[in-house]
Amino acid sequence: MIPLLLSAAVVLAIIVFAAVMVFIDRAAPAEEPAGPPQTVREDSHVLDDGGDGAVTVVEFLDFECEACGAVYPYVEDLREQYAGEITYVVRYFPLPGHYNSTNAAVAAEAAARQGKFEEMYHALFQSQSEWGEAGESRAELFRSFAEQIGLDMAAYDRDVADPETTARVKADLAEGQALGVSRTPTFFINDKPVDLRNWADVTGAIDAELAQ
Repeated sequence: MIPLLLSAAVVLAIIVFAAVMVFIDRAAPAEEPAGPPQTVREDSHVLDDGGDGAVTVVEFLDFECEACGAVYPYVEDLREQYAGEITYVVRYFPLPGHYNSTNAAVAAEAAARQGKFEEMYHALFQSQSEWGEAGESRAELFRSFAEQIGLDMAAYDRDVADPETTARVKADLAEGQALGVSRTPTFFINDKPVDLRNWADVTGAIDAELAQ
């Protein structure tokens, strides 16, 4: 059973938001998305598709964010608990204060081009303690994950080097900013932002939408 209150680790991680916000506030805004901002785009990465009538849950995340890493097990429980009832969508929001957040997102996007976004998503979060907060590039470590999940490495290397891959990451960042995202993780339930104070805010919002 998912506890109603966030664990001590998650609460501690959320406190980090305040420090992270300093970087966000000082960062130059990303390029404005074309047209009105949307929580889900045609090219957004869907981990679970609940089909017609499902509640859409969108998470803007940073793979290096400690709070995102702490929430990750809760997200996995959520996906199991609401299987068939929710469509779970992940979007990139790399924070400028994290050295490898964009590198990680680019690795995930390169994996997505080979149909293995979720495998890289899990690899990055499950190893976050190994590379998070590093002051140098960990792109080679991410490349080793690509090998482990069975990617075509020549294609992976081309995609990581392709400016379009980074542009795809930045497009999510820009749209997140246009939607008012300023920290990670940020959740939207059927296009409505969640004020995340405890995990019940997420499950309660889902339950409310399912009850309609």
